[in-house]
Amino acid sequence: MPPPATRSTILRLMNASQHSACPCHGSRSSGHGHAHHAINQMRKFATPVPKKEYAFEVAASNLRFGDGVTREVGMDLKNMNATKVGVFTDPNIAKLPPMKMALQSLDAQNDLPYEVYDRVVAEPTEDSWRDAIAWARERDFTHFLAVGGGSVIDTAKAANLFTVFKDADLMDYINAPIGKGLPITKTLRPLIAVPTTAGTGSETTGTAILDITSKSFKTGIASRSLKPVLGIVDTYNTDTCPTEVHISAGLDVLFHSMESYTAIPYTERTPRPANPINRPAYQGSNPVADVFSLWALRQTVKYLPRVAKDPEDREAKRQMILAASFAGIGFGNAGVHLCHGMSYPISGLNKAGPKYKHPGYKVDTPIIPHGVSVALTGPSVFQFTAPSSPDRHREALAIFNNTSLTDSSITSIPDSEIGSYLFESIARFLDGLGVPRGLKAVGYSSGDVEKLVDGTIPQRRVLDLAPGIGDVAGEDGREHLASILENALEY
Repeated sequence: MPPPATRSTILRLMNASQHSACPCHGSRSSGHGHAHHAINQMRKFATPVPKKEYAFEVAASNLRFGDGVTREVGMDLKNMNATKVGVFTDPNIAKLPPMKMALQSLDAQNDLPYEVYDRVVAEPTEDSWRDAIAWARERDFTHFLAVGGGSVIDTAKAANLFTVFKDADLMDYINAPIGKGLPITKTLRPLIAVPTTAGTGSETTGTAILDITSKSFKTGIASRSLKPVLGIVDTYNTDTCPTEVHISAGLDVLFHSMESYTAIPYTERTPRPANPINRPAYQGSNPVADVFSLWALRQTVKYLPRVAKDPEDREAKRQMILAASFAGIGFGNAGVHLCHGMSYPISGLNKAGPKYKHPGYKVDTPIIPHGVSVALTGPSVFQFTAPSSPDRHREALAIFNNTSLTDSSITSIPDSEIGSYLFESIARFLDGLGVPRGLKAVGYSSGDVEKLVDGTIPQRRVLDLAPGIGDVAGEDGREHLASILENALEY
């Protein structure tokens, strides 16, 4: 074993040579010889190298799609032999047609008792989750029903989890390194999710997100065990969304698709789990997730501007709510990366920092809606990731430019310039939707970049899937994150 100084030198050599080989420093082959030599040097020593993944899994909820299918939920719960249902919603949805239709469906069944929790908050926090968990634990429901957006569905997932694990603390299952990230070893109660926004895709995934207010960033719980048994995708249920909510939710679909399609390949993820129970839900891009992500990206680029222009466009809304579920299947099995990783401190620090309040949201506190917080770094992120897989980014560029991969306007662009072109195309798309033009537009400045980086670094679950960071040995990404955020201040 070499002395520490020698080991340190070799590690720096290996990391530097690998990074010089990455396309952001020129052609992919430019540093290959140095990297190969450094890796061979490392192999001379008995340092174990983590094994890369060799398999991927596909998990998603059953989905039912159609006009007015919310009216079937009572029959579904009766068919599942439910004896006590916990219904979750928020104060706004509680007054609207989707919730009324769901409760009418429950009331139509004989002997199907239920209780309603309508205190879910937009952008849930530790405190709001603990309140919902305590309410559910006291009642020990056999089944759960969530009617609302991602915040409602995620809160119901948490209530379900901690009803089964009655003595567990919230941090036991929060993703590491923020929490313990323990595996879920018991079967949870059946949960049916009825989304009322075309955005999060939470009805298909085992992911639940919350704001850790004490640390001013978001994180969550990710496990296939959390996913609903059924997602009821009712095309009528987004009719009551304000235009701004349609846009923000649609932005989430857009970047779920983009990030999952451009995540590192599942075969590059380390370490390979010793037990399949430890295989993460976010696995890296894979052939099945690619199909769903690409379809959702095409639909969102086509239909989200139509919804923004005319919220009564029935066909556009139908396609967007279906795209949200497709994107959920895509990122639920591949994962997201930089836009989402950085969005968590962007929205979390806002409460004490810029205090930006997005128009169209009926809340009393500052809020950068999740989709907007994700989109703010979008152009900068994909300029950074483009060299990792020029072909995939070229395909995304063709979609944003409403043309084909064989069009000369796309084929004539060198690989080295794809990122710059994609930056401009994404920025133009966002501008057409009225999205704030970068971080400065919501009140951040270059003086906030370090804090935003500090809030992103703990998001290893998603950073480890980011090209140029998750696939580079010893790379925590700090310098790259700072550069991306600086580039996202305005456009």
